[in-house]
Amino acid sequence: MNVVNTHITRAKDLLFTSDVARDTAHLYDKVKTVIPEIEWPVFAPLIARINQLKKEKNAVILGHNYMTPEIFHCISDITGDSLALARSAVKVDADMIVMAGVHFMAETAKLLNPAKKVLIPDLGAGCTLAESITPEDVRKLKAQYPGIPVVTYVNTSAAVKAECDICCTSGNAKEIVEGLGVPRVIMLPDEYLALNTAKQVSCEIITWKGRCVVHETFTPQDIRGLRDSNPGVVVLAHPECAPEVVAEADYAGSTAGMVDYVKKFKPRKTVLITECSMSDNVAAEYPELEFVRPCNLCPFMKKIELTNILHTLEAEQHEVTIAPEIAARARVSVERMLTGWKP
Repeated sequence: MNVVNTHITRAKDLLFTSDVARDTAHLYDKVKTVIPEIEWPVFAPLIARINQLKKEKNAVILGHNYMTPEIFHCISDITGDSLALARSAVKVDADMIVMAGVHFMAETAKLLNPAKKVLIPDLGAGCTLAESITPEDVRKLKAQYPGIPVVTYVNTSAAVKAECDICCTSGNAKEIVEGLGVPRVIMLPDEYLALNTAKQVSCEIITWKGRCVVHETFTPQDIRGLRDSNPGVVVLAHPECAPEVVAEADYAGSTAGMVDYVKKFKPRKTVLITECSMSDNVAAEYPELEFVRPCNLCPFMKKIELTNILHTLEAEQHEVTIAPEIAARARVSVERMLTGWKP
């Protein structure tokens, strides 16, 4: 057990004082359109304490787009999708990294920052995609398809990455697959991302039957119903959705791609077919636009809260470690994604 600081602050001991109100007022301005004023006195003391601890411990928080607004906008130092966080993790100038996201993201941050302490607030923050495949599954696929490059979505464990040739994200899957310049690739574990990518490239893609617990629930009927009840709505879908859902959308792309679309085109009324908190985070930045919210929550992302982020910083608990022999091989597949690689 780490004994640096074992004191755990209870949320009820943190008060919404005039000093806290003053020091967090600029942060509330960022989220006032998505967090009711009556809720701010609950969040603000935790936010103030977390931001104070970050300075004291030279720590940074990486916040994924699926975090709730008080985490994403008020305590995260670097925000974005998996690709943005992976790229930014390499440049982090801190002694400690706290991942406000799920476990495979924390592992990726550790792979790219082996000398830094990487923490995750809840060890139960997993991912159905990461859990859908094992290293043994990859070895069997490679034996079945010898010589075929294996592309793995970053939504996998370090142990799985270690068995693969190169990583990708939903934001660069097409680029990675095309860049290999081969007639066939194995792409895992997200079946829908692989099928949607296959429609954009000339090579054959061998898939795996992994699914995202959030995105697999959307149906074409959902999209048509949203259009019927919201005339003129612009539908932006994540490529982890089924191909028939993507076909119903006006645009399909990563969470970063969705943000860029909203920024560029500023559609009057938009629906983001992805995890629910994403809409809140984008709406906070564009309060003049209307966001329709079909609220599909990721139960794993929602395990990350202000309270356990605070506890993680205080006790420096839930450190992410990776066996050196696995880390060395997994790091290669991540770095290949970031730098470009051909077999």
